[in-house]
Amino acid sequence: MLKPLNDNVILKKEKVEDKTSSGIILTTAKEEPDYAVVVEVGDGIVVDGKTKPLTVKKGDKVIFKKYSTTDFKYDGDEYLVISEKDILAIIK
Repeated sequence: MLKPLNDNVILKKEKVEDKTSSGIILTTAKEEPDYAVVVEVGDGIVVDGKTKPLTVKKGDKVIFKKYSTTDFKYDGDEYLVISEKDILAIIK
């Protein structure tokens, strides 16, 4: 598996539903959501010689800044890498 360095976080976007709960298929192009699930987190950032752990953890659903990610594919799946400072909120 992948292990991000420092304060980086690996995210995986959730698929956007293209049909309603009653089964109607939506044909309009939707913009991808700015939320994803945390797959893996780095060890943290070093401040004054001590490692400060990250706030987010595996499994958290988060909202992130739209153009702050690096997209890549690994083993056929699409992932995003982002610095924790560009994660705006955890969805509870």
